[in-house]
Amino acid sequence: MFSNADRQRLDRLVHQQVEIAHSEKMQKLLKDWERHGRFDPDSRPMVTMELWTFREDILPPLMECTGEEARKWEERFLMNIVNHTLFDDDTIVTDYMPFSYGGAMVPFRLPVQVEHAEKEGGLGHHFVEQLKDLEEDFHKLQSSELILPPKEETDREMAEYNELFGAVLPAKLTGHSLYSCPVQDIIHLMSMENMFFAMYDYPELFHQMMDLLTDDYVALFQAEEQDGRLLSTTGCERVAQGSYCFTDQLPSQREHYRTTDIWGYMDCQESAGLSPAMYGEFIFPYYKKVLDCYGRISYGCCEAVDPIWDEYLSNLNRLGKVSISPWCNEEFMGQRLQGKKITYLRKPDPTLIGVGSRLDEDAVRAHFRKTVQAARGCTLEIVQRDVYQIHNTYEKVRRYVELIREECENHQK
Repeated sequence: MFSNADRQRLDRLVHQQVEIAHSEKMQKLLKDWERHGRFDPDSRPMVTMELWTFREDILPPLMECTGEEARKWEERFLMNIVNHTLFDDDTIVTDYMPFSYGGAMVPFRLPVQVEHAEKEGGLGHHFVEQLKDLEEDFHKLQSSELILPPKEETDREMAEYNELFGAVLPAKLTGHSLYSCPVQDIIHLMSMENMFFAMYDYPELFHQMMDLLTDDYVALFQAEEQDGRLLSTTGCERVAQGSYCFTDQLPSQREHYRTTDIWGYMDCQESAGLSPAMYGEFIFPYYKKVLDCYGRISYGCCEAVDPIWDEYLSNLNRLGKVSISPWCNEEFMGQRLQGKKITYLRKPDPTLIGVGSRLDEDAVRAHFRKTVQAARGCTLEIVQRDVYQIHNTYEKVRRYVELIREECENHQK
């Protein structure tokens, strides 16, 4: 399957991952994440870089394999360790390869249609409008297709993986957090403009559409629960937006898990143009129906959560993480989250590292000094997302992480 050279390269990477996972440094990092997840008063801010969006600036010079299949595995193993070896952030390196029994859904049985920019490597894309006028097209809204891939497929994948690498880095069946972004689903089918017009022109139909879609998400999660697809999410399992599941507020040893035993994620960044009142009328009642399925909630992406905090989000008693995006009022949210068991999940401005070939270190320091001061008395986590180019070598990312940590250490107390 692999050439001798490729096999040797993959074996070195597998052994390197296990060595890192068993290192004293990684064991200490796991303890730091556990303290962070317990909201211990002496826990430190955690800092991670989401690599996948700018991996093309990092991975190609590291690739050595020549075979197509070998290069797929090489990239996967590199993705597992590069944050640790090159950036020295707080990304966890495990001594296993995770696999999960998942579930998915095709909203309204309307597969998303996307037109991409012709330029190679371009990010531009357009979602084809399948619902142009909600009243005329409402008949297209069917019950969503719920997809539960056979567990045997995952079992077979794990067995095939173990034949290749399992003697050193075994496969492990792990839990997965639940995920639902209904307004994003709607945007992918009818565009932002059409969605806003639909709220104004056909409010009752819009309510019906939201009710149908969120009912389908609840049905999907219940189907996963009934089929025994849910497992513990209390450690280094991922919850969306680059964060981890570490918590002591959910069960970690249970024979059969319910949806209310695990983490779930939702965001509504597409509603940023709505007033809080319209969010409360058209969005929140339906989102809450889904959020009530989760044991712990991680909420938000790029939207500003401060306008909807007091009246809506603050009433979610299972909220465990809330996104503080570049468009959010940091000081307001710091005051609201102070002393609470809710993570202040800061998403910094990606232009700090993504624009220009060199870091503006003064600007980086000022940005994170402001964050640390705003988040005093909060449990702070920093996840850098949405960086698509770094215009430089990994040293730029490593230095960025160093600057964040220095500002946290200098100004947290």
